[in-house]
Amino acid sequence: MIDIDRLDFDKNNGLIPAIIQDARTWQVLMMGYMNREALRKTLETKQVTFYSRSRGELWTKGETSGNYLHFVEAKKDCDSDTLLVRAIPDGPVCHLGTDTCWGEENKTNPAVFLLQLEALLKERKEKRPEGSYTVKLFDAGIKKIAKKVGEEAVETILEAESGTTDRFLNESADLMYHLITLLTAKGLGLEDVVRVLEQRRR
Repeated sequence: MIDIDRLDFDKNNGLIPAIIQDARTWQVLMMGYMNREALRKTLETKQVTFYSRSRGELWTKGETSGNYLHFVEAKKDCDSDTLLVRAIPDGPVCHLGTDTCWGEENKTNPAVFLLQLEALLKERKEKRPEGSYTVKLFDAGIKKIAKKVGEEAVETILEAESGTTDRFLNESADLMYHLITLLTAKGLGLEDVVRVLEQRRR
């Protein structure tokens, strides 16, 4: 939980810039201003609320359009005078009807998704929730997971040669999931693979 009292509101006449980022895609959506009351209301209601400089009042994003920003977390910058607010939008954020206030499409970033999947697998490994297929793989050990990677690789090759695009993509997804699971089981991650790829690119 962010500590409101440790933020520097005085630098900008009682306001602090709040950069809004989609918690799922990491896409920057918009920028608004918050005062203490707006931030406090955001934390209490879990609906992102700003301070309107033109109207001189609080306003909750989505109260007119229905496209609310559901608060996930907030982080302050190194000077404690700017916020990064992660939220989940109900729909387009900009009043012009676009996903972001820069006219960009808010869609899943493949690299971000894979990092989030990796984080989920690490969480499964640590917390061991009952009934999880991933946990069963971890319990079976590296040899079993490696065997699954081999099986999925063969199936991916077969579908690439003679299957449909849909089946090929499904097998590719299975292969990537099991490969990331194997990396996680060995205490490694996507970052380690990327490091090797970077070295090869030079």
